[in-house]
Amino acid sequence: MTGSARQTAYEALLRVERDKAYSNIILDKLLSGSELPGRDKAFASMLFYGVMEKKLLLDYNLSQLSSKPVNKLDIEILIILRMGLYQLFFADSVTDAAAVNESVRLCKINRQSSASGFVNAVLRNAVKLSELRLPEKKKGKNKYYSIKYSCPEKIIKLWRSAYGDGITEGILSSLSEKPVLYARVNTLRITPEQLALRLEKKGIRTEQSIVSGNCIAMYGAGAVQELEEYREGLFHIQDAACQLCCGMLHVKKGDTAADVCAAPGGKSFTIAEIMENEGQIISCDLYENRLRLVSSGAERLGISIIRTHTGDSSRLENMPPADAVLCDVPCSGLGIIRKKPELRYKDELGTDSLPELQYDILCSAASILKPGGRLVYSTCTLNPSENGGNIRRFLSEHEDFEPVPLELPEGIKRMIQEPENELTLFPQMCRTDGFFISAVRRK
Repeated sequence: MTGSARQTAYEALLRVERDKAYSNIILDKLLSGSELPGRDKAFASMLFYGVMEKKLLLDYNLSQLSSKPVNKLDIEILIILRMGLYQLFFADSVTDAAAVNESVRLCKINRQSSASGFVNAVLRNAVKLSELRLPEKKKGKNKYYSIKYSCPEKIIKLWRSAYGDGITEGILSSLSEKPVLYARVNTLRITPEQLALRLEKKGIRTEQSIVSGNCIAMYGAGAVQELEEYREGLFHIQDAACQLCCGMLHVKKGDTAADVCAAPGGKSFTIAEIMENEGQIISCDLYENRLRLVSSGAERLGISIIRTHTGDSSRLENMPPADAVLCDVPCSGLGIIRKKPELRYKDELGTDSLPELQYDILCSAASILKPGGRLVYSTCTLNPSENGGNIRRFLSEHEDFEPVPLELPEGIKRMIQEPENELTLFPQMCRTDGFFISAVRRK
Protein backbone atom coordinates (compact mmCIF):
# COMPACT_ATOMS: atom_id res chain seq x y z
CA MET A 1 0.00 0.00 0.00
CA THR A 2 1.19 3.51 -0.71
CA GLY A 3 2.07 6.04 1.94
CA SER A 4 -0.67 8.23 0.48
CA ALA A 5 -3.33 5.77 1.69
CA ARG A 6 -1.96 5.95 5.23
CA GLN A 7 -1.69 9.72 5.00
CA THR A 8 -5.33 9.95 3.93
CA ALA A 9 -6.40 7.79 6.87
CA TYR A 10 -4.26 9.91 9.20
CA GLU A 11 -5.78 13.17 7.98
CA ALA A 12 -9.31 11.79 8.36
CA LEU A 13 -8.64 10.54 11.89
CA LEU A 14 -7.12 13.89 12.84
CA ARG A 15 -10.18 15.75 11.53
CA VAL A 16 -12.52 13.53 13.53
CA GLU A 17 -10.52 14.11 16.73
CA ARG A 18 -9.89 17.84 16.27
CA ASP A 19 -13.02 19.04 14.53
CA LYS A 20 -15.48 16.39 15.75
CA ALA A 21 -16.25 15.72 12.07
CA TYR A 22 -18.60 12.90 11.10
CA SER A 23 -16.54 9.86 10.14
CA ASN A 24 -18.38 8.93 6.94
CA ILE A 25 -18.53 12.51 5.65
CA ILE A 26 -14.90 13.40 6.21
CA LEU A 27 -13.52 10.12 4.83
CA ASP A 28 -15.74 10.26 1.74
CA LYS A 29 -14.60 13.84 1.14
CA LEU A 30 -10.91 13.00 1.41
CA LEU A 31 -11.17 9.85 -0.71
CA SER A 32 -13.23 11.50 -3.46
CA GLY A 33 -10.72 14.35 -3.64
CA SER A 34 -7.73 12.02 -3.89
CA GLU A 35 -6.19 10.27 -6.87
CA LEU A 36 -5.65 7.02 -4.99
CA PRO A 37 -6.35 3.81 -6.92
CA GLY A 38 -9.25 1.70 -5.69
CA ARG A 39 -7.05 -0.72 -3.75
CA ASP A 40 -5.44 2.10 -1.79
CA LYS A 41 -8.80 3.74 -1.09
CA ALA A 42 -10.00 0.44 0.36
CA PHE A 43 -6.89 0.23 2.56
CA ALA A 44 -7.30 3.82 3.77
CA SER A 45 -10.94 3.13 4.61
CA MET A 46 -10.11 -0.10 6.43
CA LEU A 47 -7.38 1.62 8.45
CA PHE A 48 -9.54 4.64 9.29
CA TYR A 49 -12.58 2.68 10.46
CA GLY A 50 -10.44 0.05 12.16
CA VAL A 51 -8.69 2.63 14.33
CA MET A 52 -12.01 4.35 15.08
CA GLU A 53 -13.65 1.08 16.09
CA LYS A 54 -10.79 -0.15 18.30
CA LYS A 55 -9.59 3.12 19.79
CA LEU A 56 -10.00 2.17 23.47
CA LEU A 57 -8.34 -1.22 22.98
CA LEU A 58 -5.42 0.43 21.16
CA ASP A 59 -5.03 3.16 23.78
CA TYR A 60 -5.16 0.63 26.65
CA ASN A 61 -2.24 -1.26 25.11
CA LEU A 62 -0.32 1.88 24.19
CA SER A 63 -0.56 2.98 27.82
CA GLN A 64 1.39 -0.17 28.77
CA LEU A 65 3.89 0.10 25.93
CA SER A 66 4.67 3.81 26.17
CA SER A 67 6.98 5.49 28.64
CA LYS A 68 4.69 8.54 28.44
CA PRO A 69 1.04 8.63 29.57
CA VAL A 70 -1.28 8.31 26.57
CA ASN A 71 -3.37 11.30 27.65
CA LYS A 72 -0.23 13.45 27.62
CA LEU A 73 0.71 12.64 24.02
CA ASP A 74 0.05 15.14 21.23
CA ILE A 75 -2.97 13.96 19.26
CA GLU A 76 -0.90 13.74 16.05
CA ILE A 77 1.51 11.27 17.68
CA LEU A 78 -1.28 9.30 19.33
CA ILE A 79 -3.07 8.84 16.00
CA ILE A 80 0.14 7.61 14.32
CA LEU A 81 0.68 5.14 17.18
CA ARG A 82 -2.91 3.90 16.97
CA MET A 83 -2.54 3.37 13.23
CA GLY A 84 0.74 1.51 13.66
CA LEU A 85 -0.61 -0.73 16.42
CA TYR A 86 -3.74 -1.49 14.42
CA GLN A 87 -1.66 -2.55 11.41
CA LEU A 88 0.50 -4.81 13.58
CA PHE A 89 -2.45 -6.77 14.98
CA PHE A 90 -5.36 -6.42 12.57
CA ALA A 91 -4.01 -5.76 9.05
CA ASP A 92 -2.90 -9.16 7.77
CA SER A 93 -1.58 -7.73 4.51
CA VAL A 94 0.91 -5.46 6.31
CA THR A 95 4.26 -6.80 7.56
CA ASP A 96 5.50 -5.82 10.99
CA ALA A 97 8.41 -3.94 9.42
CA ALA A 98 6.09 -1.94 7.16
CA ALA A 99 3.77 -1.09 10.05
CA VAL A 100 6.67 0.30 12.07
CA ASN A 101 8.59 1.98 9.25
CA GLU A 102 5.54 3.62 7.67
CA SER A 103 4.50 5.00 11.07
CA VAL A 104 7.92 6.58 11.48
CA ARG A 105 7.57 7.96 7.96
CA LEU A 106 4.20 9.50 8.86
CA CYS A 107 5.92 11.38 11.70
CA LYS A 108 8.39 12.91 9.26
CA ILE A 109 5.75 13.77 6.64
CA ASN A 110 3.59 15.52 9.22
CA ARG A 111 6.30 17.59 10.88
CA GLN A 112 6.62 15.32 13.90
CA SER A 113 10.20 14.18 13.23
CA SER A 114 11.21 14.77 16.85
CA ALA A 115 8.81 11.98 17.87
CA SER A 116 9.93 9.45 15.26
CA GLY A 117 12.34 7.70 17.65
CA PHE A 118 9.64 7.43 20.31
CA VAL A 119 7.10 6.02 17.82
CA ASN A 120 9.70 3.55 16.56
CA ALA A 121 10.48 2.34 20.10
CA VAL A 122 6.82 1.93 21.15
CA LEU A 123 5.86 -0.03 18.04
CA ARG A 124 8.96 -2.24 18.21
CA ASN A 125 7.95 -3.12 21.77
CA ALA A 126 4.50 -3.98 20.44
CA VAL A 127 5.97 -6.36 17.85
CA LYS A 128 7.18 -8.54 20.75
CA LEU A 129 3.61 -9.11 21.93
CA SER A 130 1.82 -12.25 20.79
CA GLU A 131 -1.57 -10.50 21.15
CA LEU A 132 -3.06 -7.33 22.55
CA ARG A 133 -3.73 -7.29 26.27
CA LEU A 134 -7.08 -7.03 28.06
CA PRO A 135 -7.88 -6.19 31.69
CA GLU A 136 -8.92 -9.11 33.89
CA LYS A 137 -12.64 -9.82 33.53
CA LYS A 138 -12.97 -10.94 37.15
CA LYS A 139 -11.81 -7.51 38.33
CA GLY A 140 -14.69 -5.75 36.59
CA LYS A 141 -16.94 -6.67 33.67
CA ASN A 142 -17.60 -3.07 32.63
CA LYS A 143 -13.89 -2.32 32.24
CA TYR A 144 -13.27 -5.64 30.49
CA TYR A 145 -16.12 -5.17 27.98
CA SER A 146 -15.14 -1.54 27.47
CA ILE A 147 -11.58 -2.35 26.45
CA LYS A 148 -12.33 -5.56 24.54
CA TYR A 149 -15.01 -3.94 22.39
CA SER A 150 -13.79 -0.30 22.54
CA CYS A 151 -17.03 1.02 23.96
CA PRO A 152 -17.17 3.50 26.87
CA GLU A 153 -18.19 2.12 30.25
CA LYS A 154 -21.21 4.42 30.54
CA ILE A 155 -22.76 2.71 27.50
CA ILE A 156 -21.80 -0.74 28.80
CA LYS A 157 -23.51 0.02 32.12
CA LEU A 158 -26.65 1.27 30.37
CA TRP A 159 -26.95 -1.85 28.17
CA ARG A 160 -26.13 -4.35 30.92
CA SER A 161 -28.72 -2.76 33.19
CA ALA A 162 -31.39 -2.63 30.47
CA TYR A 163 -30.82 -5.86 28.56
CA GLY A 164 -28.51 -8.12 30.57
CA ASP A 165 -25.04 -9.49 29.81
CA GLY A 166 -26.00 -11.88 26.99
CA ILE A 167 -27.71 -9.32 24.78
CA THR A 168 -25.09 -6.70 25.66
CA GLU A 169 -22.26 -8.94 24.48
CA GLY A 170 -24.21 -9.60 21.27
CA ILE A 171 -24.53 -5.87 20.64
CA LEU A 172 -20.86 -5.30 21.39
CA SER A 173 -19.73 -8.15 19.13
CA SER A 174 -21.75 -6.65 16.28
CA LEU A 175 -19.89 -3.33 16.50
CA SER A 176 -16.92 -4.66 14.56
CA GLU A 177 -19.05 -6.28 11.84
CA LYS A 178 -19.50 -4.61 8.48
CA PRO A 179 -23.10 -3.39 8.21
CA VAL A 180 -25.23 -4.92 5.48
CA LEU A 181 -26.13 -2.46 2.70
CA TYR A 182 -29.89 -2.55 2.20
CA ALA A 183 -31.85 -1.07 -0.69
CA ARG A 184 -35.55 -0.29 -0.90
CA VAL A 185 -36.81 -1.26 -4.35
CA ASN A 186 -38.76 1.54 -6.04
CA THR A 187 -41.81 -0.51 -6.97
CA LEU A 188 -43.19 2.47 -8.88
CA ARG A 189 -40.61 1.66 -11.57
CA ILE A 190 -39.37 -1.92 -11.17
CA THR A 191 -40.01 -5.19 -9.36
CA PRO A 192 -37.56 -6.64 -6.81
CA GLU A 193 -36.86 -9.56 -9.15
CA GLN A 194 -36.09 -7.28 -12.10
CA LEU A 195 -33.77 -5.07 -10.03
CA ALA A 196 -31.96 -8.06 -8.54
CA LEU A 197 -31.38 -9.46 -12.04
CA ARG A 198 -29.93 -6.17 -13.29
CA LEU A 199 -27.64 -5.84 -10.29
CA GLU A 200 -26.43 -9.41 -10.44
CA LYS A 201 -25.46 -8.94 -14.09
CA LYS A 202 -23.08 -6.26 -12.80
CA GLY A 203 -21.56 -8.70 -10.29
CA ILE A 204 -23.54 -7.34 -7.33
CA ARG A 205 -24.95 -10.17 -5.23
CA THR A 206 -28.41 -9.56 -3.79
CA GLU A 207 -30.50 -11.22 -1.12
CA GLN A 208 -34.10 -10.63 -0.10
CA SER A 209 -34.54 -9.47 3.50
CA ILE A 210 -36.95 -11.19 5.87
CA VAL A 211 -38.32 -7.71 6.63
CA SER A 212 -40.00 -7.22 3.26
CA GLY A 213 -40.01 -8.56 -0.27
CA ASN A 214 -39.15 -5.04 -1.45
CA CYS A 215 -36.05 -4.88 0.76
CA ILE A 216 -32.87 -6.37 -0.68
CA ALA A 217 -29.34 -6.66 0.67
CA MET A 218 -26.57 -5.68 -1.75
CA TYR A 219 -23.04 -7.11 -1.62
CA GLY A 220 -20.12 -5.72 -3.62
CA ALA A 221 -22.00 -2.66 -4.86
CA GLY A 222 -19.09 -0.22 -4.50
CA ALA A 223 -20.05 3.45 -4.95
CA VAL A 224 -23.83 3.11 -5.12
CA GLN A 225 -24.40 6.62 -6.51
CA GLU A 226 -22.45 5.68 -9.63
CA LEU A 227 -24.73 2.78 -10.51
CA GLU A 228 -27.00 3.27 -13.51
CA GLU A 229 -29.86 1.72 -11.51
CA TYR A 230 -29.43 4.32 -8.76
CA ARG A 231 -29.37 7.23 -11.23
CA GLU A 232 -32.52 5.86 -12.86
CA GLY A 233 -34.26 5.98 -9.48
CA LEU A 234 -34.86 2.24 -9.22
CA PHE A 235 -34.00 2.12 -5.50
CA HIS A 236 -32.85 4.14 -2.53
CA ILE A 237 -30.57 3.06 0.31
CA GLN A 238 -32.35 2.40 3.60
CA ASP A 239 -31.64 0.01 6.46
CA ALA A 240 -34.02 -2.93 6.77
CA ALA A 241 -35.08 -1.83 10.28
CA CYS A 242 -36.25 1.52 8.95
CA GLN A 243 -38.12 -0.19 6.12
CA LEU A 244 -39.88 -2.41 8.66
CA CYS A 245 -40.80 0.71 10.62
CA CYS A 246 -42.39 2.32 7.56
CA GLY A 247 -44.38 -0.85 6.91
CA MET A 248 -45.78 -0.71 10.45
CA LEU A 249 -47.55 2.54 9.51
CA HIS A 250 -50.08 0.55 7.42
CA VAL A 251 -50.65 3.36 4.92
CA LYS A 252 -52.74 2.80 1.80
CA LYS A 253 -53.40 4.56 -1.51
CA GLY A 254 -55.07 7.94 -1.11
CA ASP A 255 -54.05 8.49 2.53
CA THR A 256 -52.65 11.70 3.96
CA ALA A 257 -49.49 10.78 5.85
CA ALA A 258 -47.00 12.90 7.78
CA ASP A 259 -43.30 12.16 8.33
CA VAL A 260 -42.48 14.65 11.06
CA CYS A 261 -38.67 14.22 11.13
CA ALA A 262 -38.20 13.41 7.47
CA ALA A 263 -34.77 14.46 6.18
CA PRO A 264 -32.95 13.13 4.24
CA GLY A 265 -36.14 11.49 2.99
CA GLY A 266 -35.75 7.71 2.96
CA LYS A 267 -38.79 7.10 5.15
CA SER A 268 -41.00 9.41 3.09
CA PHE A 269 -39.89 7.66 -0.10
CA THR A 270 -40.75 4.22 1.25
CA ILE A 271 -44.15 5.41 2.47
CA ALA A 272 -44.86 6.94 -0.96
CA GLU A 273 -43.99 3.67 -2.67
CA ILE A 274 -46.27 1.73 -0.33
CA MET A 275 -49.03 4.26 -1.17
CA GLU A 276 -48.31 3.70 -4.90
CA ASN A 277 -47.69 7.44 -5.25
CA GLU A 278 -51.37 8.26 -4.62
CA GLY A 279 -52.43 10.53 -1.78
CA GLN A 280 -50.32 13.08 0.10
CA ILE A 281 -47.22 12.97 2.30
CA ILE A 282 -46.12 15.96 4.37
CA SER A 283 -42.38 15.68 5.05
CA CYS A 284 -41.29 17.95 7.89
CA ASP A 285 -37.86 19.04 9.06
CA LEU A 286 -36.39 21.92 11.01
CA TYR A 287 -33.92 22.91 8.28
CA GLU A 288 -34.86 23.93 4.76
CA ASN A 289 -31.52 22.84 3.28
CA ARG A 290 -32.11 19.28 4.55
CA LEU A 291 -35.57 19.27 3.02
CA ARG A 292 -33.98 19.98 -0.34
CA LEU A 293 -32.48 16.49 -0.07
CA VAL A 294 -36.02 15.14 0.29
CA SER A 295 -37.22 17.01 -2.79
CA SER A 296 -34.26 15.99 -4.96
CA GLY A 297 -34.53 12.36 -3.85
CA ALA A 298 -38.26 12.30 -4.63
CA GLU A 299 -37.57 13.69 -8.09
CA ARG A 300 -34.95 11.00 -8.78
CA LEU A 301 -37.42 8.30 -7.73
CA GLY A 302 -40.36 9.75 -9.67
CA ILE A 303 -42.39 10.42 -6.51
CA SER A 304 -44.85 13.30 -6.84
CA ILE A 305 -46.98 13.15 -3.66
CA ILE A 306 -44.42 14.54 -1.18
CA ARG A 307 -44.82 18.12 0.05
CA THR A 308 -42.12 19.51 2.34
CA HIS A 309 -42.80 21.59 5.44
CA THR A 310 -40.10 23.55 7.27
CA GLY A 311 -40.59 23.93 11.00
CA ASP A 312 -40.03 22.68 14.53
CA SER A 313 -41.67 19.26 14.83
CA SER A 314 -42.20 19.77 18.55
CA ARG A 315 -44.60 22.60 17.62
CA LEU A 316 -46.33 21.56 14.41
CA GLU A 317 -48.56 24.23 12.91
CA ASN A 318 -50.68 24.60 9.77
CA MET A 319 -50.64 20.87 9.11
CA PRO A 320 -53.56 18.97 7.55
CA PRO A 321 -55.13 16.17 9.63
CA ALA A 322 -53.30 12.92 8.87
CA ASP A 323 -54.46 9.34 8.51
CA ALA A 324 -50.99 8.16 9.55
CA VAL A 325 -48.01 9.82 11.23
CA LEU A 326 -44.43 8.60 11.38
CA CYS A 327 -42.50 10.06 14.30
CA ASP A 328 -38.87 8.93 13.87
CA VAL A 329 -37.28 11.24 16.42
CA PRO A 330 -33.70 12.53 16.86
CA CYS A 331 -31.92 10.19 19.27
CA SER A 332 -28.59 9.24 20.81
CA GLY A 333 -27.86 6.86 17.92
CA LEU A 334 -26.71 3.92 20.04
CA GLY A 335 -28.19 1.55 17.46
CA ILE A 336 -26.00 2.76 14.60
CA ILE A 337 -22.58 2.90 16.26
CA ARG A 338 -21.07 0.46 13.79
CA LYS A 339 -21.96 2.89 10.97
CA LYS A 340 -20.84 5.97 12.90
CA PRO A 341 -18.17 4.74 15.35
CA GLU A 342 -17.44 8.25 16.64
CA LEU A 343 -20.86 8.37 18.33
CA ARG A 344 -19.70 6.08 21.13
CA TYR A 345 -16.94 8.49 22.15
CA LYS A 346 -19.11 11.60 22.51
CA ASP A 347 -18.79 13.31 25.89
CA GLU A 348 -22.54 13.88 26.01
CA LEU A 349 -24.70 11.17 24.47
CA GLY A 350 -27.98 12.87 25.27
CA THR A 351 -29.42 9.71 26.80
CA ASP A 352 -30.76 11.75 29.73
CA SER A 353 -31.71 15.00 27.96
CA LEU A 354 -33.14 13.69 24.68
CA PRO A 355 -36.24 11.87 26.03
CA GLU A 356 -37.96 15.15 26.88
CA LEU A 357 -37.42 16.58 23.38
CA GLN A 358 -38.56 13.30 21.86
CA TYR A 359 -41.67 13.33 24.01
CA ASP A 360 -42.52 16.87 22.91
CA ILE A 361 -42.21 15.83 19.25
CA LEU A 362 -44.35 12.74 19.90
CA CYS A 363 -47.13 14.79 21.50
CA SER A 364 -47.00 17.36 18.72
CA ALA A 365 -47.12 14.64 16.05
CA ALA A 366 -50.08 13.00 17.76
CA SER A 367 -52.03 16.27 17.68
CA ILE A 368 -52.43 16.11 13.87
CA LEU A 369 -53.63 12.49 13.77
CA LYS A 370 -57.24 11.83 12.74
CA PRO A 371 -59.50 9.67 14.96
CA GLY A 372 -58.80 6.05 14.05
CA GLY A 373 -55.40 7.00 12.62
CA ARG A 374 -52.13 5.24 13.44
CA LEU A 375 -48.93 6.80 14.74
CA VAL A 376 -45.59 4.99 14.66
CA TYR A 377 -42.87 6.20 17.03
CA SER A 378 -39.31 5.07 16.34
CA THR A 379 -35.63 5.67 17.10
CA CYS A 380 -32.30 4.22 15.96
CA THR A 381 -31.05 3.89 19.52
CA LEU A 382 -30.89 1.23 22.23
CA ASN A 383 -31.90 3.10 25.37
CA PRO A 384 -35.18 2.29 27.18
CA SER A 385 -35.75 5.87 28.34
CA GLU A 386 -35.76 7.10 24.72
CA ASN A 387 -37.82 4.14 23.55
CA GLY A 388 -40.43 2.30 25.60
CA GLY A 389 -40.21 4.87 28.39
CA ASN A 390 -41.48 7.61 26.09
CA ILE A 391 -44.30 5.62 24.50
CA ARG A 392 -45.57 4.31 27.84
CA ARG A 393 -45.56 7.81 29.30
CA PHE A 394 -47.48 9.02 26.26
CA LEU A 395 -50.19 6.39 26.64
CA SER A 396 -50.53 7.11 30.36
CA GLU A 397 -51.04 10.83 29.67
CA HIS A 398 -53.25 10.56 26.55
CA GLU A 399 -56.45 8.67 27.25
CA ASP A 400 -57.68 9.14 23.68
CA PHE A 401 -54.86 6.88 22.40
CA GLU A 402 -54.44 3.12 22.67
CA PRO A 403 -51.57 0.71 21.90
CA VAL A 404 -51.63 -1.22 18.62
CA PRO A 405 -50.03 -4.71 18.59
CA LEU A 406 -47.30 -5.00 15.96
CA GLU A 407 -47.53 -7.75 13.37
CA LEU A 408 -43.99 -9.09 13.06
CA PRO A 409 -42.66 -10.65 9.85
CA GLU A 410 -41.93 -14.35 10.04
CA GLY A 411 -38.39 -14.83 11.28
CA ILE A 412 -38.34 -11.81 13.59
CA LYS A 413 -38.72 -12.70 17.28
CA ARG A 414 -38.46 -10.40 20.28
CA MET A 415 -35.29 -10.78 22.34
CA ILE A 416 -36.62 -8.99 25.42
CA GLN A 417 -39.94 -8.86 27.23
CA GLU A 418 -41.87 -5.84 26.00
CA PRO A 419 -45.50 -4.91 25.23
CA GLU A 420 -47.01 -6.13 21.94
CA ASN A 421 -47.07 -2.59 20.57
CA GLU A 422 -43.28 -2.29 20.97
CA LEU A 423 -40.35 -3.93 19.19
CA THR A 424 -36.66 -3.51 19.97
CA LEU A 425 -34.43 -4.70 17.14
CA PHE A 426 -30.87 -5.62 18.12
CA PRO A 427 -28.09 -5.79 15.48
CA GLN A 428 -27.47 -9.47 16.23
CA MET A 429 -31.15 -10.36 15.58
CA CYS A 430 -31.40 -10.05 11.81
CA ARG A 431 -28.41 -7.94 10.66
CA THR A 432 -30.17 -4.58 10.94
CA ASP A 433 -29.39 -1.39 12.83
CA GLY A 434 -30.35 -1.30 16.49
CA PHE A 435 -33.86 0.16 16.30
CA PHE A 436 -37.08 0.70 18.25
CA ILE A 437 -40.62 0.74 16.83
CA SER A 438 -43.95 1.31 18.55
CA ALA A 439 -47.48 1.95 17.29
CA VAL A 440 -50.49 3.70 18.86
CA ARG A 441 -53.94 4.57 17.53
CA ARG A 442 -56.18 7.53 18.18
CA LYS A 443 -59.49 6.13 19.46
